[in-house]
Amino acid sequence: MLQTTAIRTIDAEQEKLTQLAQKMWDCPETAFNEVHASAWTAELLKEYGFEVETGAYNLPTCVVGRWGSGHPVIGFLGELDALPALSQKVQTTQEPECVGAPGQGCGHNLLNISALAAAVGIKAQLEEEKLPGTVVFYGCPAEEVLTGKVFMAREGAFTDLDACFAWHGDSVNRVMTGRHTGLNSAIFHFKGRTAHAGGDPHNGRSALDAAELMSVGANYLREHVTSDVRIHYVYKEAGTAPNIVPDKASVWYYVRAFSRPAIEDTYNRLVKVAEGAAHMTETELEIEFLGGCYNTQPNMYMAQLTYDVMKEVELPVYTEEELAFADALNRNSPNYQAVLASGKLDKGPIFQGMSGFQTTDNYGSTDVGDVQYIVPCVQVRTACWNLAAPGHSWQITACSGMSIGHKGVFYGAKVMAAAAMEMYKHPEHVARAKEEFDEKMKNNPYKCPIPKEVPIPQPQK
Repeated sequence: MLQTTAIRTIDAEQEKLTQLAQKMWDCPETAFNEVHASAWTAELLKEYGFEVETGAYNLPTCVVGRWGSGHPVIGFLGELDALPALSQKVQTTQEPECVGAPGQGCGHNLLNISALAAAVGIKAQLEEEKLPGTVVFYGCPAEEVLTGKVFMAREGAFTDLDACFAWHGDSVNRVMTGRHTGLNSAIFHFKGRTAHAGGDPHNGRSALDAAELMSVGANYLREHVTSDVRIHYVYKEAGTAPNIVPDKASVWYYVRAFSRPAIEDTYNRLVKVAEGAAHMTETELEIEFLGGCYNTQPNMYMAQLTYDVMKEVELPVYTEEELAFADALNRNSPNYQAVLASGKLDKGPIFQGMSGFQTTDNYGSTDVGDVQYIVPCVQVRTACWNLAAPGHSWQITACSGMSIGHKGVFYGAKVMAAAAMEMYKHPEHVARAKEEFDEKMKNNPYKCPIPKEVPIPQPQK
């Protein structure tokens, strides 16, 4: 098995790094509110000798750590935010720590320390071998609303990198080569005129009617878009009582697709649907554009390099208690029967091998896509929760707060560190990754999906 200074350093620093992961698990913070997570991360970066910038790129909770000089300049993407209403105790049945509170249902407390651990390990090896190169750690806010890295990109982030690595928890060990969708996100606010719904309805102009007509139009629009497009929505405001004509209504839409042109075309048509609904109901329309992100664009050269290294890094070993915990979670999962029938559980309740490349496309989204349109970038995924865990679920929160998640995260950190060290030692790898990137971007320049006039959200007090 592969043993390097970077890997040995990651092993040696596990306790300190796990403490940060646990603090973030104990104090989950939602998008743009990661005040404690950002401060804790900055403090630890300073302890490890990184030059630290807080409030980076005009985002109050963004933190960046840099060390070294010269090229290659390689970045590592941490994430800081948790998900609303996914609080959960570390146990095999659903029970929140605090009802309605946020929780680490996507494992970003692990994601943050995976990137940080890789950066710390690489710093140690570059120092020992006296190699040139710069390590950049990004503590990124607001991935869960898919705009944190996009705002960072708008403000100039990532352009100085030669390559970049991302990591995410998963139920298996793999390197991502399939695409995730990009999206646009907007709230459509309708303003009408209130009236007594029984006594003088003719004087009312219903904002709720406008929102509902928009939904009808959006449903008809679904028939006339490309097969990769997804349109989904929730009502944010819909009136107060049946006998009052609602003068305010709001509906929040996502438009997803596998290319920015498809996203923008569908979104523009959706805007026309909203305008038509406002016209039919004699209401006013205000569009609150929240942001957008690109579809992912994995660098295949980096993916192959990373997977070759991944096969050389020692896999985690699980205790009987951990296996029993994962087994109980699987049996309490709505996915259990489907995963059982697939044969995935034949070797145990936690994935303990290599899954290779994830080549199929995924209709979820991540703002890592924007980074992949600025610099060659690949994402590593390692098993941090039970095989039947649904995405964004209480089961992921549970595993992210205990040793199952911790073991997966350090395995992922070692993979990233070892792959990045190959690029530091052999800059021809950087050149090959850049050649592929330049070919993909030749007729496809990056244009930030969030206009300058959209303000960066501030932490809630």
